[in-house]
Amino acid sequence: MKVLDSDTYEELPPGTVGEIFMRSGRGATYKYLGAEARISPDGWESLGDLGKIDEEGYVYLTDRRGDMILSGGANIYPAEVEAALSEHPDVVSSAVIGLPDEDLGNRIHAVVQISQPINEDELRVFLNERLVRYKVPRTFEFTTDAVRDDAGKVRRSALRDERS
Repeated sequence: MKVLDSDTYEELPPGTVGEIFMRSGRGATYKYLGAEARISPDGWESLGDLGKIDEEGYVYLTDRRGDMILSGGANIYPAEVEAALSEHPDVVSSAVIGLPDEDLGNRIHAVVQISQPINEDELRVFLNERLVRYKVPRTFEFTTDAVRDDAGKVRRSALRDERS
């Protein structure tokens, strides 16, 4: 496995988030349902996972390439924003998506499953202590319904389609 820049296919240094590419071992084959493999010019394959490899060779997945939000020229990984939201004691779960925005391209929108009512302004202050400003969602939607399925998966494309 190696981490490459998604656009240039250049290998990234340890600890840098990029697209995870892999090459199967001798005689090994695999089939992944739900994604078409992307192949680098030198034959490595990616299924769209983003992550990093540390100095010791451990792989850390951070998100999916298709879920990344481009807002105002910045790349925002939903998993990072969701992790910050999950630190709030009244947040059960969340799903962060990009919704079309005339000025920014996409605006960050958070669908937040709560255990009790939350004041939106207080949540913004909470997130401002954990995220850089441009990663804090511009809009919130609070619900008591589950935002993830029983396996913990979020269907971001369905959430985007329902709100666009």
